[in-house]
Amino acid sequence: MTDTSIRTRFAPSPTGMFHVGNARSLLLNWVVAQQSGGTMVLRIEDTDAARSRPEWTEGILAAMAWLGVDSTQYEGPYSQTEHADQHTEAAQRLLKEGLAYYCDCKREQVQARRDNPNLGYDGFCRDRGLEAGPGRALRFRIPEGGPTVVEDQIRGRVEFPHEALEDFVIARGDGTALFVLANVVDDVEMGITHVIRGEEHLSNTPKQQLLWQALGHTPPVWAHAPVLVNDKRQKLSKRRDKVAMESYQAEGFLPETMVNYLMLLGWAPGEDREIMPIEEMIPLFDLADVNSSPAFFDEKKLRAFNGDYIRALEVDEFVKRCAPYLEGEGVPWRPEDFDADVFARIAPLAQSRVAVLSEVVPNVDFLFLDSPVFDDKSWAKAMKPGIGAEMLTAAIATYSDESLDWEPESLKGALEQAGAAQGLKLGKAQAPVRVAVTGRTVGLPLFESLELLGRERTLERLRAALERLNA
Repeated sequence: MTDTSIRTRFAPSPTGMFHVGNARSLLLNWVVAQQSGGTMVLRIEDTDAARSRPEWTEGILAAMAWLGVDSTQYEGPYSQTEHADQHTEAAQRLLKEGLAYYCDCKREQVQARRDNPNLGYDGFCRDRGLEAGPGRALRFRIPEGGPTVVEDQIRGRVEFPHEALEDFVIARGDGTALFVLANVVDDVEMGITHVIRGEEHLSNTPKQQLLWQALGHTPPVWAHAPVLVNDKRQKLSKRRDKVAMESYQAEGFLPETMVNYLMLLGWAPGEDREIMPIEEMIPLFDLADVNSSPAFFDEKKLRAFNGDYIRALEVDEFVKRCAPYLEGEGVPWRPEDFDADVFARIAPLAQSRVAVLSEVVPNVDFLFLDSPVFDDKSWAKAMKPGIGAEMLTAAIATYSDESLDWEPESLKGALEQAGAAQGLKLGKAQAPVRVAVTGRTVGLPLFESLELLGRERTLERLRAALERLNA
């Protein structure tokens, strides 16, 4: 049974990047709306003019679309600044009804009266009857008694004693509303029934619930998802951790991987499964099943997930997904030297080895460069005395034989024989050849790579490496 009256809202602030925590909140709101047949509303919280730019809003929309939540999946976007008149009207209504009052106290005055800088506002202006004027903020009057009880779908019953809540500011001296009031007014006007967001907003919830009630409305369903932490159990920080969704997208994480992984931060679908498309998660998800404990954002696990998703792609789809990394700006080869047919032939090998799409480039660059880019550590390891020059010489002689079929099994067998003549097993025998041809000790299967590179280019690189070694 669906409930089309359910209206969730995703309300990000434009900050120049799309935080993984925002992405998780987006998905939770979208999933609850989807499973109920309801609506997710997108509202851009742009009241901070200094931090709001049109291109940042466009970035939010682009990141959402990349995750699969495009303009057909939500109502909006709305801009909070478009409703400034309603915010001011609500503030004045609260003033007229005696639920708010003007205050001209400065922070240092409050601190001087309280002898403790950690204590909040002391209610000094509650009964002074001040009128509006420059430097006078409008404060909401916390009701006597209490507490305010927040029934949270994830955290359960949370009580906030009123003696611990200060009379908080809802409008500045110039009359503009603060976020705490603007947020509530917008939610009321838009008919929001469910507010699903990160745990960091829980401390604002008693204030917002009081405002909902003061404005004569029933508060929404609250749900605060667990905070995301790093491997040191510290809250994710953009100054310290990789948190921008754009970074993961640029690195080559698949959107379906990100959606799957983000949904598992604090929740599990059961059935001993973790890899699961969002379409299968939607009917299984329940806010009440989300764990309130901090959720570890494990990038290593995310990479492993992504590798699984990459390997599950059809080869043609993998090739398509790799295109931006192979043909765009910043590739190490000349655009005219890239051969799509050659890449299509080696793609299955690359697909089985990379964890993110950007790793394809260093795995295949040797095919499209005039000469390989040598990794110094790889060179030093493979070209040791008694192995490097000897195996390069042997490989040149072996692969110069025109009667040798230029296909993987023949190339492998011939090099294995050449190595045995030097007293080396294949693993050690092939290392100098791999580095000479690809520039690295680790990469795609060597003999399939040689087949695609061709006899002439392979011999050219082996001779160049020997010359460099003997120089």
